Amino acid sequence: MRINPDEITKVLREKIESFENLPDLKEVGRVIQIGDGIARVYGLENVMSNELVKFSNGSMGIAINLEEDNVGVVVLGEYKNIKEGEIVERTHKIVEVPVGKELIGRVINPLGVPLDGGKPISATKTRPVERKAVGIIERQPVDTPLQTGLKSIDSMIPIGRGQRELIVGDRQTGKTAIAVDTIINQKGKGVYCIYVAIGQKGVAIARTVEKLRRYGAMEYTTVVVASAIDSAPLLYLAPYAGVAIAEEMMFSGEDTLIVYDDLSKHAIAYREMSLLLKRPPGREAYPGDIFYLHSRLLERAARLSDELGGGSMTALPIIETQANDVSAYIPTNVISITDGQIYLEPGLFYSGFRPAVNVGLSVSRVGGAAQTKAMKKVAGNLRIELAQFRELEAFAQFSTELDPSTLAQITRGQHLMELLKQEQYSPMPFEEQVVALYVAVNGYLDDIPIENVKRFENEFLSDMRKEHIDVLKAIEQSGDLTPETEDSLKKAVEKFKEKFKVI
Repeated sequence: MRINPDEITKVLREKIESFENLPDLKEVGRVIQIGDGIARVYGLENVMSNELVKFSNGSMGIAINLEEDNVGVVVLGEYKNIKEGEIVERTHKIVEVPVGKELIGRVINPLGVPLDGGKPISATKTRPVERKAVGIIERQPVDTPLQTGLKSIDSMIPIGRGQRELIVGDRQTGKTAIAVDTIINQKGKGVYCIYVAIGQKGVAIARTVEKLRRYGAMEYTTVVVASAIDSAPLLYLAPYAGVAIAEEMMFSGEDTLIVYDDLSKHAIAYREMSLLLKRPPGREAYPGDIFYLHSRLLERAARLSDELGGGSMTALPIIETQANDVSAYIPTNVISITDGQIYLEPGLFYSGFRPAVNVGLSVSRVGGAAQTKAMKKVAGNLRIELAQFRELEAFAQFSTELDPSTLAQITRGQHLMELLKQEQYSPMPFEEQVVALYVAVNGYLDDIPIENVKRFENEFLSDMRKEHIDVLKAIEQSGDLTPETEDSLKKAVEKFKEKFKVI
């Protein structure tokens, strides 16, 4: 039998060419130090900043500090069963979160894992949690109101779609209540909401979710939770996960509202991580990039140009102050990033004026641009009248006899303050706010005893809904208070006032 070398060569060549089992090469490193949720890893030379890495026990981590001889990795979740010498491998993925309409009505953690006992999230699309904010050319001015349903805010500190309005105040002054009322008020307005709970107690988060469910707000809301028992890296990730979810909706042409509750605890979590990573501390032991931490988050709120779909993201960050100190490091940082602030004062809160908004220290830098014509007409002088009332009230404490004009201003101010009080979870439609404020600003309440003001308002609005629904509809549809509508409203007020009985 003759062996043909050409045939053998041909067969071998075919076998080699059809051989596909290439070796599975992975870039791995080893843990050289572990403790307090931080792992020092040697060997991951090509790892990217913010890349997810996987430990041999299945835990995930984020590569945050890229140093010459090692990588600082923050471990997501449990770290106590990770040992020195364990293998860590790259995933080649930046931290991302599932996005899309599948998340509506769900309660998730910052990694997209459901916490509401429901089925796993079926979202097919993901989005990186870190992303550069859209540029100036890709934005358009803020000129469409986002109604909160709260008279004192919609009339004097208006919020527009695409704005960033800070809610600031001491603990237990009603910051979360304003945010939750604003979310409840978006029902039927086509605004998709994200509520990010950072470092709160589980009971408090459960209570908030239950309230949103009871008032039907979970139908258009996603809740992202990193509670007080979660590790600092999850608290750090939570607002970025929330903004990525909101951004997806914004780029789909939707209007979104995102609440960060609160960024003080977010800053504390980042400080903890930075100190454990041995980054140099600065003022109040916060790292040098603490301003950038919040600016790159809040700058992602925008109103997109029509070419990009015209979607918007409105941000309501919450900051907790200590003993009314608005000039502390984190509050001043966030005030300088946002387009205004709603300042809640403990004194007002404890005196029964709720929401406890201090109109003098609160401001909206978008202002009248985000207000309807009707609201501008009735609330134009409201802020000035209340400021004058505060001055006169302080002055009146030292004087026994007051001239009639001063007395009239104080009376008007007291009635206005009483009217601006509002129960929690009862946001008011914009047209009813206009009607109620019109009554107060034009002096129809001046001769009614203070204790009867709320009853007058409730009964008058009820009367308007029954007898003069056309007036409310006209204000709602046009967004303006035309002379004809104002005449009808005047007659309705005068007619109602005749039959109103003071108790």
